[in-house]
Amino acid sequence: MVVDHVPSDLLLMLLADARLPVAGHTQSAGLEGAVQHGLTGADVPLYISARLATTVRVEAGTAVVALHHLTHALPLEPVVAAWAARTPSHALRRASRMQGRALSRLTTRLWPDEEPVRRVSGLDGCPRAVALAGAAAAAGLEAVALARLVGYDDVQTVASASLKLLPLDPAETTAWVHGALPAVAGAAAALAGLTDPRDIPATAAPQTEVWAQAHAHSTRRLFSA
Repeated sequence: MVVDHVPSDLLLMLLADARLPVAGHTQSAGLEGAVQHGLTGADVPLYISARLATTVRVEAGTAVVALHHLTHALPLEPVVAAWAARTPSHALRRASRMQGRALSRLTTRLWPDEEPVRRVSGLDGCPRAVALAGAAAAAGLEAVALARLVGYDDVQTVASASLKLLPLDPAETTAWVHGALPAVAGAAAALAGLTDPRDIPATAAPQTEVWAQAHAHSTRRLFSA
């Protein structure tokens, strides 16, 4: 199936849809590991904010730089190397690459003739952020919209997982997502102009990385990461 170019807002709705068959339902954005180590429902908004200031900046920055490299016929390997250097947790790198493979399979189905998609699908160890950049390049999505997508998806992943892990009111988690939107937009605007892998933010999140590593060895879990 081939998808023609569509308005960017509709494409964002498609790529942000939790029903997209890219294993998103297996992810909690690290929340399950945090809950296993004592994080409560009252802490989740702070957890969302912390990820927007750290992990999301790395992911969104990677996606934006990858998009620039795809649209200017530059190599992707330096982008992947920069992302890996900023993602110390083996468990998080593995989870991202698993999602990247799933997303690449889908985008190859949707845009089989697009060169950016072919480049991404042939990339060894492609992380999710770079796979998203391939979809964005194929569909003509601008950098700021791609960065917003990365941020929104992360917030929504945490909110969705929290309903499965904690006794929460869905209306409350929706309010959290709404409250995070200005920060998502602000981060996207700040990152949209990046073009060099060296400029991808190196905003470490040591505690969430420790939780992710511990979670990877847990025998009782709902999510893979």
